[in-house]
Amino acid sequence: MFEDLRSQSFFADKNRAFWLLQGGGWIAYLLLRALSGLANSMGVAFILPAIVVTATGFSLSLLMAAAYRRIIVMRPIYTWTLTLIILGGASAVFSILEVWAHATFYQPGWQPQGIEFLGAILLDFSVLGAWTGLYYGINYYLLLAEQSERMLSVARQANSAQLEMLRYQLNPHFLFNTLNSISTLVLLKQTERANAMLSRLASFLRYSLVGEREGLATIAQEAEALKLYLDIERTRFEDRLRTRFDIAPDVMEARLPSLLLQPIVENAIKYAVTPSEDGADIVIDARRMGARLVITIADTGPGLAGTAQAAETAAGTQVGLANIRDRLRQGYGVDHRFELADNVPHGLIVLIDIPYQTENAGPGAMGGDGRSNERPDPRSDNLVGAPPLREGAAP
Repeated sequence: MFEDLRSQSFFADKNRAFWLLQGGGWIAYLLLRALSGLANSMGVAFILPAIVVTATGFSLSLLMAAAYRRIIVMRPIYTWTLTLIILGGASAVFSILEVWAHATFYQPGWQPQGIEFLGAILLDFSVLGAWTGLYYGINYYLLLAEQSERMLSVARQANSAQLEMLRYQLNPHFLFNTLNSISTLVLLKQTERANAMLSRLASFLRYSLVGEREGLATIAQEAEALKLYLDIERTRFEDRLRTRFDIAPDVMEARLPSLLLQPIVENAIKYAVTPSEDGADIVIDARRMGARLVITIADTGPGLAGTAQAAETAAGTQVGLANIRDRLRQGYGVDHRFELADNVPHGLIVLIDIPYQTENAGPGAMGGDGRSNERPDPRSDNLVGAPPLREGAAP
């Protein structure tokens, strides 16, 4: 934010900004002094000492800027002490030269002596004090902007690193289960099935390794990754694993954290397909509702209360679901929902509700219907526009 602000602001080029302010400020000071003299009937002769005084102030402020540039980074006690000393000395010099110019060019008969040279010190102290305040105010603003920019950059890097850690945490978890299955096939001398499973595993890992740097993927990419994963699992379960993808065409380019859905499908296979001799149905549904992207994964397993394992899953103690909660929290803060509910008449529905965003449209882009906060109830029969799964219904 600060970087964009500064790149478009007056202070994008600090050197240019300084000379514009320096030149413009002292020109304005000259005009003010000259017009003030003319308004007080001091005549045209007053303009020459006004020019000398302005040139003096301009030169002194350049020397002060060079000194302030070095002391602004010191401890506050040193900064303000040295600033007062410099300001007092510069004001005395300014007053001496102003009185001399006034006596020489405007009142040639007047010969100031001693303390008389400091007759303008209060006015000059005020002028240079205002210049000093402006100098420090602008520079402290720029230092604060730079510091805030660095803090935001560090926070972004930390957040990105944590998201990557959560993302890659899935790989060992998934690899363990898959390699264990391949090992079983090898022991059973089912070489062709083991080879096919290894080939699909390689394709799936290739997707996870070449994912976008920021850890986001489109719904289309996630669907392809899920199909690769399901092909791997179908080698084990064959007809017991029945799946259907019901994805609306207008959400294919919607973005979400990559590999977000795989742990949910893995859980469905573990608790719905594995324990049942007849297997189970799994439906992956994604569609847009106003400014929200709503994804549901439903199965025909035992549901939340069917088994002790399902209860454990609902508590979020499994690696995959805990990972999903953390990734959604990191990526969207409180602007998301992740809920588990019973399917009707039996089974489990997992709901993910996040802002709809694409590469060219930020989060919260409004839909054509103008709705911005519509959020479905995961227990509703028409959760995402499709009826709930029924026992024995093959998707």
